[in-house]
Amino acid sequence: MNNKEFLNKSLAAAVGVIALFASALTIAAPARAAVTLEFAQWWEPELPQGAFRALMDDFEKQNPDIKVKLVSGPYSTTKTQIAAGAASKTMSDVVGLDGAWVYDFAKSGALENLSGLMSTAKYNQSELASQIKYQGNTYMIPVVNFIYPLFTNDKLLAKAKIKKIPSTRSEFAAAAKAISKLGGSTKGWVIPLSLEQPNGIQNDIMSLLWSSGGSMLKDGTPNLKNKGVSELNSYVKSLWDAGAISPGAFTLKEQDKVEEFVAGRAGMMIDTLSHVTLIQKNNPSLKFSISPLPVKDGYKGKPGIPYASWGIGVSSNSKNKAEAWKLVSYLMSETTNSKLSTIARAFPGNTKSVPDFVNSDAISKKAFAIYQGSRVTNEFTGLPVAEELMRLYGVEFQRYLSGKITNSQLTKRAQAAWVPKF
Repeated sequence: MNNKEFLNKSLAAAVGVIALFASALTIAAPARAAVTLEFAQWWEPELPQGAFRALMDDFEKQNPDIKVKLVSGPYSTTKTQIAAGAASKTMSDVVGLDGAWVYDFAKSGALENLSGLMSTAKYNQSELASQIKYQGNTYMIPVVNFIYPLFTNDKLLAKAKIKKIPSTRSEFAAAAKAISKLGGSTKGWVIPLSLEQPNGIQNDIMSLLWSSGGSMLKDGTPNLKNKGVSELNSYVKSLWDAGAISPGAFTLKEQDKVEEFVAGRAGMMIDTLSHVTLIQKNNPSLKFSISPLPVKDGYKGKPGIPYASWGIGVSSNSKNKAEAWKLVSYLMSETTNSKLSTIARAFPGNTKSVPDFVNSDAISKKAFAIYQGSRVTNEFTGLPVAEELMRLYGVEFQRYLSGKITNSQLTKRAQAAWVPKF
């Protein structure tokens, strides 16, 4: 064997050993552990059983190195849980958010700047219908949007000899009083005015102001002493004094309101479409309708309809922000957002997504018609300490309904309490 042949054989042998060694290393190297994302939200319980988990399973299939652990509970406890996590820096990686919470959590540094995550991921933001910002940066993306129509118990309306669903304040008042006269524990209207969870001021009270083109603001600042707010206060108190509102309103929360309606103890309520599945599940025999909110008598403008979003954010203390963003972008994708908005009876956060309302049930079709014919509004979204503003108004509103202060004192005191918050 000459030197050249010896050198070639030696080189081949060496390459073989290196390849074998590399193969052994590959076999011995442990597989990368899957990242587990914790996702805290109230969405899963309000959707058909298994529907939201199915979306998470699809995400995991597309991203085998990421697992999603759903931390689900009612809306009322989700805010408390997220707040506790923010204080202890144990907030879930991904969190469901209400637009009214964003200012507080973003200001405290509990939420990650999504503008930064989108920039890093080179994400195309053009398909996002809206973004909730704080100091110019995005901290929440609305995944789906819900309108808050009027829910009416068909049986109770018929029993009270109300022939059509109320469309004006005077018709609504007449219906509430007639239903309340049926006897027993039945009342015409249920409103939740708990100070612990004060969103009843937004969803159930101010919504009746917005439905008729009224406003609680002027140039972005408080304007609670205007005629429209005063008239609304007086209107609600007239129903309160007439015994047409469910008792215990001062401690009722949103979920309690729904339970009263489901049990047939309340003829009417203003509520989110996301509760339709819950209502049908808890009382399959209940026949109910949805309609636009009642407006002031004589109002000729486009009716307003309040809305709320299932928003999403990422925790600033998450160790898996890149993976968390993958989950957010998955939910905001055209296909997934269409699926979620369809099963939630909501309107999509992706401008290209289309919910399957055309081939869906009658309630969803009616909801879409209401949405198309209304002016969608919510003056609390994006305000500083929005939930605290609701609470401050709720304190004075309870005093007014109890007869402890006048309407003028209510608006004056609430205005004084709101101004420093701006």
